[in-house]
Amino acid sequence: MTGRVGMTRQVALATCLAATFAVFAAALAALGFVRHAYDGQARAVLRREAILVAEARASAPNAFRTGRPAGRVLRASGITVVRVHSNGTSFGPATLDPADVAAAGRGEQLSAVRRLGESRVFVEVQPVSGDGGVLLLERASDAQVLTPAVLRRLLLALLLGLGAAALLGVVVARRLTRPLVRAAEGARRLAAGERDVRLAEDGPAEVAELSGAMNRLTDALADSESRQRDFLLSISHELRTPLTAIRGYAEALGDEVATGAGAVTAGHTIEAEAQRLERLVSDLLDLARLGAQDFRLEPSLIDLTEVVRAAAAVWSSRCAAEGVPFHADLPAQPLLLHTDAGRVRQVLDGLAENALRVTPTGCPIIFSLYVQAGAAVLEVRDGGPGLTEDDIAVAFERSVLFNRYRGVRRVGTGLGLALVGGLVGRLGGRVGAGHAPEGGAAFTVTLPLPGA
Repeated sequence: MTGRVGMTRQVALATCLAATFAVFAAALAALGFVRHAYDGQARAVLRREAILVAEARASAPNAFRTGRPAGRVLRASGITVVRVHSNGTSFGPATLDPADVAAAGRGEQLSAVRRLGESRVFVEVQPVSGDGGVLLLERASDAQVLTPAVLRRLLLALLLGLGAAALLGVVVARRLTRPLVRAAEGARRLAAGERDVRLAEDGPAEVAELSGAMNRLTDALADSESRQRDFLLSISHELRTPLTAIRGYAEALGDEVATGAGAVTAGHTIEAEAQRLERLVSDLLDLARLGAQDFRLEPSLIDLTEVVRAAAAVWSSRCAAEGVPFHADLPAQPLLLHTDAGRVRQVLDGLAENALRVTPTGCPIIFSLYVQAGAAVLEVRDGGPGLTEDDIAVAFERSVLFNRYRGVRRVGTGLGLALVGGLVGRLGGRVGAGHAPEGGAAFTVTLPLPGA
């Protein structure tokens, strides 16, 4: 962040620039209005003077000649008076617009702005009773004698407005960015490990939404870390149990406490516990790899009916050993689809393992495979204790059911259903949980068929 300009300064600078632009735009507009107003005022004054001169010429023809007081007053004000008779004779400067001179000779009224050389000139023509008219000229620069003073006042007002706008911009910038500064500080505290960070959801709507998102992120992080801790505790417990057994029997073998038939039993126990550890580690690795790009899938065209039939043969024997009735309801014809047979079998075994663990003796486990709406549907149902509606909502979340039912019923590692949910997602299918007609839980895996 070193070398970057803070948002408060950026907003204040942007506000000042916008205010400066607005001030200069207003100044240009104001100058135009002032100039137009002075032009109108100067022309109105010149028109009144032209009327007075015309009336005076009619009653006193020599009143405005050179040297007379009235003539000196007009010339001192920068006004030139030209007398034009009806026969075309004129008395005044020769650099006049012929049209203006002709209008005065005809005794017409005329008000115009002309350009003589580099100067703008106001022209007023008024008729003289009985003979022609008078023509008065005044330079626009002479008429606007108050413009510099007005400009100074206008400039001062604009500078004061600019200063007020800059001050207001700084205040507004600080007010707008204060929640963002608090959010940034909250993010730094979250990154440092604090989990009690709460932000006030005030300020503009977008900033309040950001503060709300930060608060939700804090809650999500705290919940995630709590679940991570619970998961690590449960995994530690699951790892410790087989390791304790392996260590105990290994020490018995090493100390020659277990000999003969006892040594054989110890060896079988160590082998079984090692296999349990291997399954647990494999599940952990698969869960970790599910979100990775290099997660291995080997799709091919398979007969799903045959895959389920092979699994049913294995689980029929295991269920019989536990006194659990097993039944497989499979279609008579092949069910072809393009997927990874090994991962499908892993999903099926995970669901069956979960069902057999909780199903009491005498209650059934059923495999069912059928086609529905262009998809292959695989069900694993049991007659166990089943799931509540709350359980169904979180059935495939890691360790949630494990923590909920640990010490209440037989539970596994808390990884099996989470692994099943992740695997089905990577295979492009859907998985759901529900209630089985047999009274227990029903898990449904839906895989799309080719061309569906």
